[in-house]
Amino acid sequence: MKKETCLFLISAYLSAGIWLTLMGSPHFPPPRPDEFRDPYPYTQPWPPVLVPEGCDRLLSRGCKVTSSEDDPFIGELSYITDGVREYNRASYVELSPGLQWIQIDLGEEMEIYAICIWHSRDLHVYRDVVVQISNDAEFGDGVVTIFNNDHDNSSGLGKGKDKEFISGAYGRPFAVDAVRGRYVRCYSRGNTSNLMNYYTEVEVYGRPIDKEQEAAGKTGELPLTETDNPASPKTTPWEILLLVNIVVIGGIITALRYFRRKQRAGQVDARAEAKSKGG
Repeated sequence: MKKETCLFLISAYLSAGIWLTLMGSPHFPPPRPDEFRDPYPYTQPWPPVLVPEGCDRLLSRGCKVTSSEDDPFIGELSYITDGVREYNRASYVELSPGLQWIQIDLGEEMEIYAICIWHSRDLHVYRDVVVQISNDAEFGDGVVTIFNNDHDNSSGLGKGKDKEFISGAYGRPFAVDAVRGRYVRCYSRGNTSNLMNYYTEVEVYGRPIDKEQEAAGKTGELPLTETDNPASPKTTPWEILLLVNIVVIGGIITALRYFRRKQRAGQVDARAEAKSKGG
């Protein structure tokens, strides 16, 4: 056998081994007991998250995304907030094996009511999914954990009580109880099909915080402008002119009706008199 042929076979064997380990091993990681698995069917959408009126604004569209990897294995981090939920080769991000995270910067502190993650359309169960909110970009202070299914603390983020779920085309929504923060971070550590971490889209819903109204609310007073203050209402010149026109036009119409009725009454009287004279 030629030297070139041997080198080719060895390279092909090593490449196939690496590929199967990273992408095609159906038994890694090993399946966990059913007690850690959410029984909700993956063939239909999750129940909608109910939020107060006005708190369903999409806050994350086009926001800056960073991750534990500066250069993803596949894709661009901007795909995660581009609004494309459908999984395809030009819309998903693939991060390397092991514990990885993506982080969304909302630009300022927001009041968050719901988060939804689309990993991929393939029916994978992602390991150690943790979703957190904070005002600290390094997540070292003021961290609020929204979801954690790391039941054995293998990722070092604390032991979670939430159950694993099968990802799919519908995404996985998480209800949030009006938590305030600027940054949203999502962790994962591989899945049941391979070691990689996939993200197609992450959406954050809530509302901006009105700092002025909140500050006024703390003192029990509402800020009132001159036109909003019921104690001193003011009428603009245009409103006065409109009122005058309404009064004038109303008077003209009333006068016309009066003279019209008077004219008809005179005509009736004239006809009656003519008939009496003719008879």
